[in-house]
Amino acid sequence: MIKETLKEAETRMKGAIQALEENLAGIRTGRASPALVERLQVEYYGVPTPLMQLASISAPEPRVLMIRPFDTSSLRLIEKAIMASDLGLTPNNDGKVIRLNIPPLTEERRRELVKVVHARLEESRIAVRNVRRDMVKDLRDFEKEKLISEDDLKKGEEELQKLTDRYIQEIDAIGQKKEKEIMEV
Repeated sequence: MIKETLKEAETRMKGAIQALEENLAGIRTGRASPALVERLQVEYYGVPTPLMQLASISAPEPRVLMIRPFDTSSLRLIEKAIMASDLGLTPNNDGKVIRLNIPPLTEERRRELVKVVHARLEESRIAVRNVRRDMVKDLRDFEKEKLISEDDLKKGEEELQKLTDRYIQEIDAIGQKKEKEIMEV
């Protein structure tokens, strides 16, 4: 029972890490990365659709993103979505592809992005702690129902805490790496 609970906790904590990594991939560093716009929602036939389902996205140069729609009629919609986003980028449309020139980040913008990263890290830490809280509750319920002993409960809680600490450290490491990436000129 304890093993299954710990396994479930680990799966959910891994999910929090994965969500964090996907989330941080969309935060701009000085280089062009397709992850910057992949998840951008485009209103396509009245349905919000991630850009990566509507176009191929590449970075032919370090500071340029090229978006080639599968359906050229969606070009205007994609352009509109980019303009409406908080990316602060101006699309250049030549009728076939959209080019996004990624300007170098200012010191002020870098600091703002670091704050955004810190907020996302805290959200992930909270998610991991919530998983711990839920699992501790499950373990205590098992003990109340006499499915596990008090000693097993203590061992389970200790294992759960070790797991939580490990994932919190991983979140911190990911954050430091991203912060370094953003501050790199």
